[in-house]
Amino acid sequence: MLKKIYKFIIQYKLFTLALLGIIVASLLWFLNLKTLSNFVLGFVSVVELIPILKDMYEDVRNGTYGIDILAATAIGASVLLHQYWAAIIVVVMLTGGESLDEFANHRARSELDALLKNSPKKAHLLRSGKVIDVKADSLKVGDKFVVKPGEIVPVDGVVIEGNSSFNEASLTGESTPVFKNAKDQILSGSINLEGLITAQASASAKESQYQQIIKLVESAAASQSPFVRLADRYSIPFTIMAYIIAGAVWYLTGQPIRFLEVIIVATPCPLLLAAPIALVSGMSLASKHGVIVKTGAALEKLAEAETIAFDKTGTLTHGELKVEDVVVTNHSTQKELTSLAASLEQFSSHIVAKSIVVYAKKKNLKLLKVKNLKEESGMGLTANLKGDKITVGRFDLLKREGISIPANFKKLTTISKTSVFIAKNDNLLGYITLNDEIRKEAKKTVSSLSRLGIKHVLMVTGDNSKIAKTIASKIGIREVVAEALPADKLKVIEEVKHKPVVFVGDGVNDAPVLTASDVGIALGAKGSTAASESADMVIMPDDITKVVSAYKISLHTFKIARQSILSGIALSLVLMLIFASGKFVPVYGAVLQEVVDVVVIFNALRAHKLKNI
Repeated sequence: MLKKIYKFIIQYKLFTLALLGIIVASLLWFLNLKTLSNFVLGFVSVVELIPILKDMYEDVRNGTYGIDILAATAIGASVLLHQYWAAIIVVVMLTGGESLDEFANHRARSELDALLKNSPKKAHLLRSGKVIDVKADSLKVGDKFVVKPGEIVPVDGVVIEGNSSFNEASLTGESTPVFKNAKDQILSGSINLEGLITAQASASAKESQYQQIIKLVESAAASQSPFVRLADRYSIPFTIMAYIIAGAVWYLTGQPIRFLEVIIVATPCPLLLAAPIALVSGMSLASKHGVIVKTGAALEKLAEAETIAFDKTGTLTHGELKVEDVVVTNHSTQKELTSLAASLEQFSSHIVAKSIVVYAKKKNLKLLKVKNLKEESGMGLTANLKGDKITVGRFDLLKREGISIPANFKKLTTISKTSVFIAKNDNLLGYITLNDEIRKEAKKTVSSLSRLGIKHVLMVTGDNSKIAKTIASKIGIREVVAEALPADKLKVIEEVKHKPVVFVGDGVNDAPVLTASDVGIALGAKGSTAASESADMVIMPDDITKVVSAYKISLHTFKIARQSILSGIALSLVLMLIFASGKFVPVYGAVLQEVVDVVVIFNALRAHKLKNI
């Protein structure tokens, strides 16, 4: 108990001093030592005024406006006019409001902090048949490790022995346990619920999923939204108006006390506290629903967004392409085509490449060694193989490389599926077609966003036009930009008329446009690390409806923030006009204004809760 009291005193020094001052002054007052009581109140008020003036001075030095000027004026004027109880009440409520802000931030960030607390620290390394306890960050790719029931998975890995259910809620927001068997991937940060598991590390601790999330969380916690600075801009006209009303009353009556009666109800706690509390609460709410928000600015821009652009593969579709057909057009075989394509594609991280490699392995085809491999993002790959130049990729790449197209080759426009073309030297050998199933929730997501107020929805993809338009029509997207390279996607986003613009994607080639858009949202559960690091928000579950959830949360957060700020200003203005009548003593104004502050703060905390997300 004593430890908690000591911790409270250390954490809230100014608030503790103000409370102590009131207690001592009250005792002296009841002992009829009123002069000494007033001295204590005045002394504590002046001491508390010093750090406020110091902060104001630092603000001026940094070229910013010190919003505490009203509070400092109220405290100083109260002491000078011997209204000591009014002064100490302003001090208590001001320092109490700051303490409440700190408490609210702690509460609102609880879901984010939970990630940091659960960070894997230890691992059971399996070496020469023995289990050795080591630090999690010492595990390397290829190391075998054991995860016992109830323990946190230390690094990303693949199960090689045993099976169990895992709680991945801290990663994806999904509370339902996921069963893992041999050859299944397990993610760092997930919790082993049942059996003993032996796994092989597929990534170091630094590169594992959980550490990537922690980086995002720390970024989110350190960010400050421009909306908070917007509150400072609200304060300028508010402060001017307060001084005009107070000054006019003083001028008309010739009584300095009337100036104090007005200014004391104009302390700026609603402006100082409402926006950041609502903001952190909204970011915490998003985290609770599987959406990591890296900056407060992103949350604000999302609330104001007019356009949302979607990538296709892996975003509007499952991104799990499967080879449907291998078409030979010139002096080759299906086996040769597949082997050549997979030999180059094994070095690419693109989802199309992975699908071709998986297909080749299922066919037990040998992957050949290639030299001088070059990959052009969004286009394809070229390499040398036994003296031959092999080209694998989009039809445009083949045309640019001067590949000869057989006269009997069917027109590209007749191919309505994702296709990869293969050429040897200057001759087209054939192509591989793949299909990708549309996410069943994609159509609902698009319609929900439009219903909520998004004016403009479009698809921007590197796939061919016919495929893109077919998928877009099924989902309900009218505007499609197809066959777009990363640079083309950037141009599309820059030229969008309805801004702010949001881009949703998941691949490496989406990283530039995720960075360039006003708000970049990455599907991080299965997406690339590059995309997640480039984005402003990361959706942890493999669920595109979370885009709608994030948008709803952003609207809710800034509705509450604006409501809290404006209601605080409105109530303060009403109190100023009432107290301008001179019928109420300053101490009543101090109490009423700080009651307004507390009401506004608790209203801002409502951003932490939202039904029907």
